[in-house]
Amino acid sequence: MPRSVNHVASRARRKKVLSLTRGYFGSRKNVWTVAKNTWEKGMQYAYRDRKVKKRAFRALWIQRINAGARLEGLSYSRLMGALHKAGIEINRKVLADLAMNEPQAFKAIVQKAKNA
Repeated sequence: MPRSVNHVASRARRKKVLSLTRGYFGSRKNVWTVAKNTWEKGMQYAYRDRKVKKRAFRALWIQRINAGARLEGLSYSRLMGALHKAGIEINRKVLADLAMNEPQAFKAIVQKAKNA
């Protein structure tokens, strides 16, 4: 019995990857092996960088909170310790946004943390 190869499925699979690599430079968009390798590597970067993005944003928030805290005469670590001790549960994202866009509200939170 002759060997049966499912050309429809394999062609569809290749076509899908080649359509995903549209816009890439040179043979990365139209040569199957190069396009497949490029696409797979891109998926690895995407997976990794979803994690890196979270780290980068947390670092940015900490820098912004630290800058706001320094204006109030505290360091970042002392401010976060004071907030914890005062029982003020506010996340870094919101705190950084307040430090940047609502300095009066941030100042009020810092004063509440200092007094407690």
